[in-house]
Amino acid sequence: MSVQKRFGGELTDEEFRKFTLYTTQSNNFEDDNARAAIMGFNNEGVRVAPGAIVRIGDKQIGDNSYVGLYSYVNGDVTIGKNVLIGPHVSIVASNHLYDPTTDHFSARSSLEEGKVEIQDGVWLTTGVVITPGVTIGRCALVCANSVVTQNVQDYQIVAGSPAKAIGEINPETGEYLWFKKEQ
Repeated sequence: MSVQKRFGGELTDEEFRKFTLYTTQSNNFEDDNARAAIMGFNNEGVRVAPGAIVRIGDKQIGDNSYVGLYSYVNGDVTIGKNVLIGPHVSIVASNHLYDPTTDHFSARSSLEEGKVEIQDGVWLTTGVVITPGVTIGRCALVCANSVVTQNVQDYQIVAGSPAKAIGEINPETGEYLWFKKEQ
């Protein structure tokens, strides 16, 4: 059954206009908070920006966490408290598996190996991709357009594709400590 039919039928032209503006133009604290509540995320201070698709359980996102513009979160993903997810981030749990009997990838998933955990205080910047089975440690920073294929330690700064440690954050001072670049 379509969402429109399930929730009252076709939209009027005015309802469609308002809906379009709300889903594409209203990136502010109040609307992001309301959008999260409409999506069923009722923890304190949870915000979801326009265009984000968040397909996880209502208790799988912690207080004061933010999902950015046009991000995609799907599957057995747990997001801690005070997490910042930037625009165009993709976090997907589980994988389709190759089926040798049919010679293609099947609809079945590896649920146990695919869980993703984003711990408290993490910042995933623009365009980050988190692959199945990864844990991002407390207050880690994942730099723009990184593809994370392995666990990230607490307070670690990672970048690249695949993401590698390039520094760390001093948890007592907040200072970013960069690893020496190879010559």
